[in-house]
Amino acid sequence: MQGEAARGYTIVDDSNDPVLALAERLFAAVSAGDIATLREIYAPTCRIWHNADGVEQTVEQNLTVLGWAVKHIHRLRYEDVRRQRTPTGFVQQHVLRGATASGKELRVPACMVGIVAEGRIVRLDEYLDMAHFSPLLTPAR
Repeated sequence: MQGEAARGYTIVDDSNDPVLALAERLFAAVSAGDIATLREIYAPTCRIWHNADGVEQTVEQNLTVLGWAVKHIHRLRYEDVRRQRTPTGFVQQHVLRGATASGKELRVPACMVGIVAEGRIVRLDEYLDMAHFSPLLTPAR
């Protein structure tokens, strides 16, 4: 847990709940850019939905986007993490932090709702305001 605290995580005791432990694995894998672990965590039929565009992604589409993100967001990490168990999975609020290649800071408040079945994520709904990604989308000066 000390390594997680150093990356800016709020320590959440997930050790006694397999669903919350799975959520921790998910966000740790995203932070590390560990696509193989993400592929293990997602059920093959998982769908990932984003409020910003209303589109459901397949696992492979989502992994492509996450691969791009970890290449372009330096020091990617989750801060101010608040995670709770729900009857069907978990909900997590957090602030995604990092920096662009030019050093612009990125701060994206978000909420994710995960549905878990048989030890894998079968659906993930992500709520965020895409305007917070503008430092990634504007050219460096």
